[in-house]
Amino acid sequence: MAAEKEHSKLIANNKKAFHDFFIEEQIECGIVLVGTEVKSLRMGKCSIKESWVRVERGELWIMGMNISPYDKGNIFNVDPLRVRKLLVHRKEIAKLEGAVSRDGYTLVPLEVYFSKGRAKVKIGLAKGKKLYDKRESIAKKDRAREAERDYKVKIRQ
Repeated sequence: MAAEKEHSKLIANNKKAFHDFFIEEQIECGIVLVGTEVKSLRMGKCSIKESWVRVERGELWIMGMNISPYDKGNIFNVDPLRVRKLLVHRKEIAKLEGAVSRDGYTLVPLEVYFSKGRAKVKIGLAKGKKLYDKRESIAKKDRAREAERDYKVKIRQ
């Protein structure tokens, strides 16, 4: 919870993850970057919409995260879709690995941001939603939006 107050700059967030999954737990991770990737992140050139996290040999890896090449970079630019390692304590990795081994659970990235000058990724332990769950959440948002609109109209009159 305290990490949310320390966000200095949000780079990318994954709104689709909250629509497609029930997020049960959130964990802040560091990320290993090379070359000019940090400069690209500072410019906000990152997408995590189609990315996911995998546990392999006791390590967390983020797949499909797109960090666009730095415009002024040269030979130091790397593949934008390369697999990147996430930095988490061993106990947390073991706990996540046990949770993912259960049926229907996966790890999805939720946000990429800078905290105290370091690039961080917030990942979530997620369980997939069924179609009727998605419809229910959309209906709930619509009801909340209409109630807010009605409230504003009543105040102005």
